[in-house]
Amino acid sequence: MDRLPTIVIPSDDPVQIGQSPHLDRLRQRATVILYSTRPRDAVEQAKRAEPADILVNSRGYLKWPGELLRQLPRLRMISTCSIGTDSIDLAAARELGIVVSNIPGRTAPVVAEHVLALILATAKRVAYQTSELKAGRWRLHYNTYLAGKTLGLIGAGSIAAATARLARAIGMEVIAWTYHPLPERAAELGVRFVELDELLRTSDVVSLHVRLTDKSRGMIGRRELGLMKPGALFINAARGALVDTAALVEALQSGHLGGAGLDVFDIEPLPPDHPILRCQQVVLTPHHADQTPEGIELLNEGAVENVLAFLDGRPRNVVT
Repeated sequence: MDRLPTIVIPSDDPVQIGQSPHLDRLRQRATVILYSTRPRDAVEQAKRAEPADILVNSRGYLKWPGELLRQLPRLRMISTCSIGTDSIDLAAARELGIVVSNIPGRTAPVVAEHVLALILATAKRVAYQTSELKAGRWRLHYNTYLAGKTLGLIGAGSIAAATARLARAIGMEVIAWTYHPLPERAAELGVRFVELDELLRTSDVVSLHVRLTDKSRGMIGRRELGLMKPGALFINAARGALVDTAALVEALQSGHLGGAGLDVFDIEPLPPDHPILRCQQVVLTPHHADQTPEGIELLNEGAVENVLAFLDGRPRNVVT
């Protein structure tokens, strides 16, 4: 490429990478165009991205379907400030020769800490008891003692591994299910791999840790929730679309589940009439598990280093 490459950050609202010192590393190698507002529509989104050789998708709400990618003939790479890549049509990117790189594992300790917080807050009924006290009601309810209880991890990646370490630190037993139950991975995590149905039947807390793909979409539905122990807790900081929301609401409102801690939802931002908000024993956070100053800079650094590696002809963390 004879000219200086153009890197476009098409929407950085709320601010993710716009104030990061890591952007200066890109400005030494390329022309960087940063938009701090959200595009009004797909037409404006395409116009912003049109000059880009490289896109840095700093916010996952900005979607890149195939029909939009096909309007960007100069585009050669997309770097996400995230682990997830479900905002991008990967099949279309592959067809068009667009490299997509994500940031696997870098923020695993940050996200795992948030998962543990959701587990603890759900087990101790923190949100419910806070709302009762604010309403002037002094009611005593049993909490869940977690030491000696079983945590079932659905997935065995970096976040699951970090969550397993934290759960063992408070005395929990940990089992896991994964698509690829290799003995060496079980030993590395210090867990026992089991079949999914066994995990659901025997776990006191079930936590989701798989990527959203066509295969995993809706993997937790009415049947799976029905297999869980009465009073068990359900945690999801992965992706909302992994779960049948109507079935989860039903399991909570019927009293079959003891509670849920959720950082992700089938609709984001969560609308004020969403049925999960009518459930009493839930702890909810706004897709915020890695949003600490440390977590944000780890993501920014990873996204920038992926771009620099691509410019050096050595793409890394390539999803497609």
